[in-house]
Amino acid sequence: MKLRSSESQEATVRRGECVVMKFGGTSVEDAAAIRRVSQLVKRRLRHPPVVVVSALARVTDQLLAAARSAGEGNSEAARDTLCRLRLRHQAVAGELVEKQQYECLWAELEPAFQVLEALADEIAAAKTLSPAVQDRFLGVGEYLSSKVLHAALLRDGFDVAWVDSKQCLVTDDAHTHASPLWEDTKERMRAVLLPLLHSGQVPVIGGFAGATREGVPTTLGRGGSDCSAAAIGVVLNARRIEIWTDVDGVMTTDPNLCADALRITSMSFNEAAELAHFGAKVLHPATIAPAMQHNIPVWVLNSRNPGSGGTEITAHTSDNGRVKAITTKPEVAVLDIEPAQRLRPDLLRQVFDVFERHQHNLELLSASHSGLSLVLSSVADLPVLLEELRQVARVRCESRKALVCLVGEKIRRRPEIVSQVFHAVSDLEIRMICQGASERTVSFLVDESRAEEAVRRLHALLFSPPARVAGGLSPALYQSGGTC
Repeated sequence: MKLRSSESQEATVRRGECVVMKFGGTSVEDAAAIRRVSQLVKRRLRHPPVVVVSALARVTDQLLAAARSAGEGNSEAARDTLCRLRLRHQAVAGELVEKQQYECLWAELEPAFQVLEALADEIAAAKTLSPAVQDRFLGVGEYLSSKVLHAALLRDGFDVAWVDSKQCLVTDDAHTHASPLWEDTKERMRAVLLPLLHSGQVPVIGGFAGATREGVPTTLGRGGSDCSAAAIGVVLNARRIEIWTDVDGVMTTDPNLCADALRITSMSFNEAAELAHFGAKVLHPATIAPAMQHNIPVWVLNSRNPGSGGTEITAHTSDNGRVKAITTKPEVAVLDIEPAQRLRPDLLRQVFDVFERHQHNLELLSASHSGLSLVLSSVADLPVLLEELRQVARVRCESRKALVCLVGEKIRRRPEIVSQVFHAVSDLEIRMICQGASERTVSFLVDESRAEEAVRRLHALLFSPPARVAGGLSPALYQSGGTC
């Protein structure tokens, strides 16, 4: 018997009641994880689910490594990596489905590996890895995982339909970091997904990959499966978008840095967007914008611990004035730009023109009568950038810096918090303190080697009970925002 909700699927979809469930790589890393996904999907059947899936954990990295090996002329290393990936997918599929279904499934997966091998040979012959070919190569990861998950759900009795993401997600041609073309995507997705939902089927679609109007494969960049889920949620006017991962929700800081990091029960879209921008890895920055624009709640949940409660991200939060989280972004550089004479009115325009030509994004900007200080998160072609900037001004560069950022609605209105924060890290040679145009962030730079220490100190200050903080702490500063 096929698993369906007793409620009218068509009526539910018309009310915008479907749920988009996106499962990250760690949530489908092996057969046991995929069985957990099956149980989670079963719980959502009363609201028609659309399942979006990333490649199996680490597969995208391995595919990229294989492609780069081929581009360097090391075809043997590329084929070895592809061989390991083939064996891994065979093992996972073999654990999930019976022999006859496995043979049918592998008849669909084996040609994908043959395509990868042919592409590797093509890359090796060209001795270069073009962005367009990289997209064709990496997009196979989500094809494989979505096919395996589709087979597992079919085996468990779901009325399930596999959907080719390249037929639904229409993008521009910015290979390796494409953006959806919304009108085309809306038309395609509705044409493909709505009939499936109306008939009671569960669509399963790979994230991350799309195609141009002409059908040329593209990818949305790292974390792009979250973007795919957001696009589907917006197009279908979903009840909610669920991001299933391997942590209990958005945390007060990286649990790898602070073992006592707390789960944040709720936060605003703006807070989540700031966190994503300043380095928190649990959410892709481009996930929040479309959900916020259409006021669709986003939940971050743990596929290994679904009872934890997760984090709800909505338009508004009731606990303004609290620090919700601390994040850090390493590997940033700071440029001090000083005009040859005095600060010319056109200097800022000239500097921005240089950054635009090199497609560099600025994290922070501080200006005074004597010059500019800029923080960069990408230092890939920094020497070329510096050479151009030195044609218009004197430039001093410091690399190996880290940006530490505190996020919370209206925290800039709490001077007592800011004062305590900077007192706690005053010996770490902090610089470029920025409260910025946003009332939700307070950030500063430290040496990369001291960033983790700064985060731990601030987490103890802001999220530990007063008795646990050396020297005590005013109760007004105990701002958990979490589940302590």
